Amino acid sequence: MVNNLWNSNTAEQAANGVEELVYRSNLIGSDRAVCNWGGGNTSTKTTVQDFRGRDVEVMWVKGSGSDLATMKEKNFTGLRLEDITPLIERDEMSDEEMVEYLSHCMIDSKHPRASIETLLHAFLPFKHVDHTHPDAIISICCADNGQEIAKEIYGNRFVWVPYVRPGFTLSKMIAEGVRNNPNAQLVLMEKHGLVTWGETSEASYAQTISIINEAENYIQSKITEASVFGGQKYHSLSDEEAKEILSFVMPVIRGAVSDEKKMLLSYDRSDDVLQFVNSHDAANVSQIGAACPDHLVHTKRVPLFIDWNPESKDIKNLIEIIKDGIEKFKEEYRAYFNRNKNEGDNMVEPAPRVILIPGVGMINTGKDVTNSHVSGALYHRAISVMKGSTTLGNFVSLSENESYNVEYWPLELYKLSLAPAEAEFSRKVAFVTGGAGGIGSETCRQFVSQGAHVIVADLNLEGAQKIAAEINVNYGPNRAVALKMDVTKEEEVRAAFAQTALSFGGVDVIVNNAGLATSSPIDETTLNEWNLNMNVLGTGYFLVAREAFKQMKQQGIGGNMVFVGSKNSVYAGKNAAAYSSVKALETHLARCIAAEGGEFGIRVNSVLPDAVLQGSAIWGSKWREDRASAYGIEPDQLEDHYRKRTTLLVNIYPKDIAESITFFASSKAEKTTGCMITVDGGVPAAFTR
Repeated sequence: MVNNLWNSNTAEQAANGVEELVYRSNLIGSDRAVCNWGGGNTSTKTTVQDFRGRDVEVMWVKGSGSDLATMKEKNFTGLRLEDITPLIERDEMSDEEMVEYLSHCMIDSKHPRASIETLLHAFLPFKHVDHTHPDAIISICCADNGQEIAKEIYGNRFVWVPYVRPGFTLSKMIAEGVRNNPNAQLVLMEKHGLVTWGETSEASYAQTISIINEAENYIQSKITEASVFGGQKYHSLSDEEAKEILSFVMPVIRGAVSDEKKMLLSYDRSDDVLQFVNSHDAANVSQIGAACPDHLVHTKRVPLFIDWNPESKDIKNLIEIIKDGIEKFKEEYRAYFNRNKNEGDNMVEPAPRVILIPGVGMINTGKDVTNSHVSGALYHRAISVMKGSTTLGNFVSLSENESYNVEYWPLELYKLSLAPAEAEFSRKVAFVTGGAGGIGSETCRQFVSQGAHVIVADLNLEGAQKIAAEINVNYGPNRAVALKMDVTKEEEVRAAFAQTALSFGGVDVIVNNAGLATSSPIDETTLNEWNLNMNVLGTGYFLVAREAFKQMKQQGIGGNMVFVGSKNSVYAGKNAAAYSSVKALETHLARCIAAEGGEFGIRVNSVLPDAVLQGSAIWGSKWREDRASAYGIEPDQLEDHYRKRTTLLVNIYPKDIAESITFFASSKAEKTTGCMITVDGGVPAAFTR
């Protein structure tokens, strides 16, 4: 059942008709069983004064590219009704002509482009109109016997409109259907959705909820869970088993779907997903087509269904089936495009957006994690619709050509064009060790500011969580994940990369930055001190690089490693034999991996900073006192000492190191590997040679 969430006290606080429309729209969009992400539209008709002080009847309608759940007043477009209503007398109107015409009806040129279904709202003689995509309603509209079912539920209160792509023709058909049925309370759009209305905003919303619940009650009375989708064929794997499998297969999938543009992944093991993928009929029903036109841009016409028996638990076999399945999917998609393309069409990436695996669940792809979640959310709606339709009769969808003409419809693609331009590290995942520290945290911020998703890995989990939370507040949800990891523990490093695969699908950049430092004369350097440096800065860097190398090879789409060394990598620091020795080891290890990684497109470079005191846990430890003692100065004189010994007379800050790290990881250095860059202000003794 869908709940009526209307709160009169909240609604009364709306100062004008548009504010109340915002409230109604947000309520409708808050329940995805009522309206898809990014889909549906709402309107209200009001009277406003124009720039000359005249009263003008204006319709406010959802602007293109916004989402009902989150849209604000600025996302609506005001149009003069006296300019629009005469259009109903026309016999036809192309999409291009309609868009151009409506642009001249706007009361403010700064408003967003009006919804592609604006005329649907304008042609109906009601003050408030809602167009939604409720699961229960689309279940009826996508059933082969849907019209008969609608008569059982609604009697003569509905208007049934056959499938026509949104635009002038559909809008006129709806208006004429309502005009010809004096009992009409709703419009059912075949393979599409619902239209309702009311004389007040509250009445329109209440009617929407009431109509949906009538359908929902009818469908629920017919459902027998044990026989849904032909009944259960497979049992779900446990969460632990499924996550282990996903950690292996998601990098493989990411590589296979990223041959043209890199994609990020997410997975879903919700109950409805598992019920569907484990059923007898899923393999066939999933290939019939999209449950709603609005799904197509984000889910494609069909998902990739992996025909695998989870009881075998054979991961190698699953990987081979997935690789083969993705290649066949891409071949079939290219053929679909070529069969249906129109002049000027450019094919989007042909890889699947939805991958279904029995026993495991659903994997979704997207240009970022948010978009992969959108694909998943829309496929949840598809599962719900297919469940209802197959309960009532047989699920039917758009024809191949109808689907194509929605997927490549310029007015639909226009919505995607509203997204910000992609940045240097868009579609990429960066894994930063020591991510809670001064250099590490600034590096994470730099990557995310340029489009990346990041793993903030640190032994200090609380610090890592603080950085990840800050990033997600400033750049949007799911951009950063905090992980606790001790770089010296092999199992923790492996687990961290498994979690990276589960979080994003894989990794593109790793920054070996975790660190510590000790200072002792050689004759006072204990074995424990030596081993501590070697374990963290040597073995730790090796373990992180090795696991990253494995995952990058699995993906097969290249990768980047940046090692944060030190001036001491090339300079014999006084009273720092253990630290200086292992820092030299790091840079040579980087060169060794660079030599091996070239054939796989994996680049490895090193940044050599010096005396980065700001925000550093190292310099807040005994290391500061030891270094000051080595130079015969007080600890609070170190900054000035380090500045004066540089040829440029500067101090070095985390931002300086982060910029060099992101440079090495960027396309600007795409032909550079095995290289070292010093960021030390110019210490002549450490000039590389």
